[in-house]
Amino acid sequence: MPNPWDAGVAKVFASLGFEALATTSSGYAATLGRLDGDVTRDEALAHGADIAAATDLPVSADLENAYADDPDGVARTITMAAAIGLAGCSVEDYSGRASNRIYDAQLATDRVAAAAEAAHRATTPLVLTARAENFIRGNPDLDDTIARLQAFEEAGADVLYAPGLRTVEEIRTVCDAVTRPVNVLAFGDLSLAELAEAGAQRVSVGGGLTWVAMAAFADAARAIREDGDFSSLGARVPLRDWIG
Repeated sequence: MPNPWDAGVAKVFASLGFEALATTSSGYAATLGRLDGDVTRDEALAHGADIAAATDLPVSADLENAYADDPDGVARTITMAAAIGLAGCSVEDYSGRASNRIYDAQLATDRVAAAAEAAHRATTPLVLTARAENFIRGNPDLDDTIARLQAFEEAGADVLYAPGLRTVEEIRTVCDAVTRPVNVLAFGDLSLAELAEAGAQRVSVGGGLTWVAMAAFADAARAIREDGDFSSLGARVPLRDWIG
């Protein structure tokens, strides 16, 4: 499940045969000249609506912490997300860069419960992904991560996600500890077959493809600026086939 950062890229992914998409908060923030965590709720929802409208594929929106600390605020955001054509969305247990903390376990679980209730009562219910952020926020505590995911499952999450798991053993341990599908973030060191064998039932790439694209054009621009080398501009793509 790749993560487009704009509508054109979403169309390319659809043309390449992918069957579902997810937005990327970090990739989208980069298109605005910002860092991850610096996008507002209204901007994220408008972006999710744009991606959902770009193709016929189901889209899950990365809504960070649902732009609220309290469960009621989380529920309001999820209710808004349900009205814009999304198939799913995620909520995480990290507060954002301003306060830079992982919510305590009970509050994190209450937030997921509020999100799940809002997601499932929608006219077209959303698939709710609950994220335990320990491994990408400086706290690679597998036991705590598993305990949180188990609590999120009990609270009604449809998919569980602990971004930052890097080994087959970590992924298998998490997948064996829960009964709901587990999403895994791909880093490039494990293949899809290895992730699936470890138990992953959904794989996303986060901002990974955004950085691939940015690195490619930065390298080309650097060659132009430093060496007067325009050879990279010979690239051609079947644009009409992809987005026509």
